[in-house]
Amino acid sequence: MFSRTLKNKIISYAQLFPGVFLTGPRQSGKTTILKMAFPDYQYISLENPNTLAAVQFDPIGYFKDTQQKWIIDEAQEFPDLFKYLQGFIDQTPTPGRFILSGSQNFLLNEKISQSLAGRVGVLELLPLTYEEYITDKPRTTNVWSYLFYGQYPRPLLQEFPSQDWISSYLRTYVERDVRNLLAVQNLSKFQTFLRLCAGRHGQLLNLSALAVDAGIAQTTATSWISMMEASYLCFRLRPYHNNFKKRLVKMPKLYFYDSGLVCFLLGIESIQQLQTSSSRGAIFEGFILSEMIKKRFNHGKPSNLYFWRDHLGLEIDIVREINQKLESIEVKSSETFQRSFLDNLHKFIKMSSQETESVLVYCGKESFIQGDISIQSWEGFCLNQSS
Repeated sequence: MFSRTLKNKIISYAQLFPGVFLTGPRQSGKTTILKMAFPDYQYISLENPNTLAAVQFDPIGYFKDTQQKWIIDEAQEFPDLFKYLQGFIDQTPTPGRFILSGSQNFLLNEKISQSLAGRVGVLELLPLTYEEYITDKPRTTNVWSYLFYGQYPRPLLQEFPSQDWISSYLRTYVERDVRNLLAVQNLSKFQTFLRLCAGRHGQLLNLSALAVDAGIAQTTATSWISMMEASYLCFRLRPYHNNFKKRLVKMPKLYFYDSGLVCFLLGIESIQQLQTSSSRGAIFEGFILSEMIKKRFNHGKPSNLYFWRDHLGLEIDIVREINQKLESIEVKSSETFQRSFLDNLHKFIKMSSQETESVLVYCGKESFIQGDISIQSWEGFCLNQSS
């Protein structure tokens, strides 16, 4: 069983808030972590038709025992539940009385903001970090193997063929969530859109061009991207603008959270194919970004990551403000360090008006200092980076 970093934060929230809401993508391990954190709670899943019918028929009667504490899984199946929970919590504001989970963030956050603002602490659980992975599995010597198989817990624990699992995962996602939430009639067109998005992994997101390639309206493309973000398939990385006088790119970049999912959508069918793929750099870069976001979420913090790019094409892969300093991070998929990898970092340091710390993350095994820049192996960075 993988040890999940977020567990301690969930427990601390349950000591502060009457309700805790845990969201994240399907199959990220939400149910498992909640059952481990709260073994004495009564667990129900609203995906069970009988349970859902009973709760919908008489929610007040179902939860009338004020001494009982509950884990309510897949809470999005009964959105009206939240207005009843408001009354339960206001009447008996016992810390940790209701622990909720769900995988449709946009729907649930809307209901929480309407009914439970200030009463519920919200946390997000993404697939495994590398640090969590090695709590159950040995350290990997091949980063490309780790990226190819992805970071979802179930196939890694059960040693289920990852390509088969991801295929089933996407089919369920497309056929159930997309059809139910967006009333998409042409599922094949959405599947095409999903693959086109994967082809733009790590690139500037031009929604107009993406819509044209997918054969859909730009408003539809915007809606579909937003839904994919809310379901934790992908995220948009915003450009950093603070304290720079240069003309800078304003368009965001698109990334998927899980490297195995990107490999599948791009038709990469083996570790060897990934290593020689033209997308290997973007996939490795997305993995490092995802690791950093997961660590933030695991400590109950929002993402603080950006990229920087001027109109001439000079780019820094990751920028963040931390401890009143600016940190610039370049990511390279080479296993061999080259001095030229540091060129953009040196230029960025000269342009920045803030105190700046710089890091290069690469696929090699050695970590060292080169002048004023920290060179870190991918594994060292994943295990030692701060949130």
